[in-house]
Amino acid sequence: MSKLLSTIESPADLRRLSRAQLRPLADELREHVLQSVSKTGGHLSSNLGTVELTVALHYVFNTPEDRLVWDVGHQTYPHKILTGRRDRMHSLRQLGGISGFPRRDESEYDTFGTAHSSTSISAALGMALAAKMKGESRHAVAIIGDGAMTAGMAFEALNNAGVEHGRLLVILNDNDMSISPPVGALNRYLAQLMSGQFYAAAKNVGKTVLKGAPPLFELAKRLEEHAKGMVVPATLFEKFGFNYVGPIDGHDLDSLIPTLENVRHLLDNGAGPQFLHVVTKKGQGYKLAEADPVAYHGPGKFDPAVGLVKPSTPPKPTFTQVFGQWLCDMAAADPKLVGITPAMREGSGMVEFHQKFPGRYFDVGIAEQHAVTFAAGLACEGMKPVVAIYSTFLQRGYDQLIHDVALQKLPMVFALDRAGLVGADGATHAGAYDIAYLRCIPNMSIACPSDEAETRQLLSTAHQQDHPVAVRYPRGAGVGAAVPASLDGLPFGKGEVRRRGHGVAILAFGTLLHPALAAAEALGASVANMRWAKPLDLDLLREMARSHQALVTLEEGCVMGGAGSAVLEALQAEGLSMPVLQLGLPDEFIEHGDPAKLLANVGLDAAGIESSIRRRFSDLLGGSAALKAAA
Repeated sequence: MSKLLSTIESPADLRRLSRAQLRPLADELREHVLQSVSKTGGHLSSNLGTVELTVALHYVFNTPEDRLVWDVGHQTYPHKILTGRRDRMHSLRQLGGISGFPRRDESEYDTFGTAHSSTSISAALGMALAAKMKGESRHAVAIIGDGAMTAGMAFEALNNAGVEHGRLLVILNDNDMSISPPVGALNRYLAQLMSGQFYAAAKNVGKTVLKGAPPLFELAKRLEEHAKGMVVPATLFEKFGFNYVGPIDGHDLDSLIPTLENVRHLLDNGAGPQFLHVVTKKGQGYKLAEADPVAYHGPGKFDPAVGLVKPSTPPKPTFTQVFGQWLCDMAAADPKLVGITPAMREGSGMVEFHQKFPGRYFDVGIAEQHAVTFAAGLACEGMKPVVAIYSTFLQRGYDQLIHDVALQKLPMVFALDRAGLVGADGATHAGAYDIAYLRCIPNMSIACPSDEAETRQLLSTAHQQDHPVAVRYPRGAGVGAAVPASLDGLPFGKGEVRRRGHGVAILAFGTLLHPALAAAEALGASVANMRWAKPLDLDLLREMARSHQALVTLEEGCVMGGAGSAVLEALQAEGLSMPVLQLGLPDEFIEHGDPAKLLANVGLDAAGIESSIRRRFSDLLGGSAALKAAA
């Protein structure tokens, strides 16, 4: 264990250290982050970049009395280590272990649960004003990245915060700005001037002298604003009502700590909301991550001495890669196709598309609402937009999906990555609700491919429609189905029978088809690959209902309002009455962990599916199934 870090059980221990000890502590903390993530996998580049900032914040502010709200929260590993979770880092993102994001039920230092971006300023403002109303003197600090600042919600919060006077500090962690040494030095010098007493005094003297000559005073004022605005975005944030300080080097503790102390002093003296701009570097201190922060954004396990190594045998293509290849192929065939992503180019598999079709690729930033309506505008003019978006992130553009897309019946494709459980990222990233929240919208259709081949085929089918269609597919690889080279689609709204049995029919929606087939072999049951949650294949449903005594619906999504509910509604409308067992995700948030274990825990692996059907329909299972049950 590192010498200094081993003495830190809480930020109170950190605050007892001398200023001279903070630099070696930061070095030990960075090494601990690197070693921990190399053993568990997780977010690395962003955490290496926030080490000094984390140390400085806990050193200057009285946490947890003072509230720290980390936007997104994937950069909080140093924070977790300093707040009593150092010895639990081996369990990071593992089943039963600590989360990769802040969680209120995990630590009192995690003041607000995050994982989606751009919520920190709103939450911190609420905390600051609550303290003010209760007569408490605590501070609230929002730490937000430059990517998260692209979202409208962040600016909505800034707009509100500028007219309130709580003890709110917003820290812009700018880790994407490339500042050359001369410009960086100039910015640091200006930051010191703008936050120091000499600058304030000089500015006041200048105003006094020049007020005798109003035209000169106005000219000087404009020159000052434009000079600052050319080098730093001070003018923008000051117009929101914040006192802007920065940018400063986010890895320089000798700059960070006195600046934070000065800002805290301003807050305590009623100077209004403060905005501190710090510049950090993703992957700081680990050369391989510095050179390629994207590759080291969320690596799996690796040897820090060697770095990431390509597997000796090529892995099966992921669903994301299948989508990325389809997008390029369809774009080559259809000049009207455009691809849109809300800041998830790599995650959504759009790197090659961006390279091949730069004029038809749009990264709109972390702005899901804008992404959906922007795509709607393109569709109005005859383009064929494909919005590549995680299932969990489309939730943020729900009003736009209803009002701007579906109401106008605009033809566009939503490629919903990360449908179902996602594993280590946990409940905040799980795509558990898309079938339920999409199927209630008129004019929307939902495709649920069962493997990689169907993913490509159903994307083509969706692209051919004259209304919006969502194609949902999971994270990672599938069963390894051979993906066709053609762009041929599958029949719209039609499924297929994959196994003929008797007694019980399993209606599978999506990739759970494969454990359903395994379970059906043991049960002697039939299996239908439904493919579409909306519209349902009513002909197939009638056939299964009339030739079986019971139905089982199966989906990797929430049971409440999901595909199983659609089946029950359709049966009622058809006047068909029969027992139906709905299997899917329960009415609870599923924690982080290995996806296979998580599915087994909720009974959605082959053994769990078989067991649930036996418990409910044991009297209907004959033949080999009955003999096996008796044995």
